[in-house]
Amino acid sequence: MLILGIDPGTAITGFGVVDYRGNSFSMVECGCIRTQAGLPLAERLQKLYRGLLDTIKQYNPAHVAVEELFFNNNVRTALAVGHARGVILLAAAEAGVPVFEYTPLQVKQAVAGFGRAAKAQVQYMVKTILCLPSVPGPDDVADALAVAICHAHLYEWERKFK
Repeated sequence: MLILGIDPGTAITGFGVVDYRGNSFSMVECGCIRTQAGLPLAERLQKLYRGLLDTIKQYNPAHVAVEELFFNNNVRTALAVGHARGVILLAAAEAGVPVFEYTPLQVKQAVAGFGRAAKAQVQYMVKTILCLPSVPGPDDVADALAVAICHAHLYEWERKFK
């Protein structure tokens, strides 16, 4: 099963395509979609939308897994990430790919075994689970891969126990 994991953002949206077969993971591709800070929000969202549609068309994932919004004290950041998430959900729906959403706590729990794991622990586990020579960068890319791994674990678990 090919899973497209996404860590949303307006400046950088990380993505990772993971192949999950019989309890085995391999990374197919990872990267990020970057937008320029000076562009109007509508243009940044359009670039994100087009980049995601291209990625979905290229890899044809079975599922898209997206990290849910973690609301911190910065309302402006939360709103910007909310806009990016909306575009991500739209792109997946437009491509006809089912979307699954996970909280940061769920991602950390599924990947590192502890819902309050440090970012470095999660990154180390992403590197280890995917048998990579180093942690993928920037952080948004490693986070997107973690979301894809989380989805594989939770989706399989749900299928077995339903």
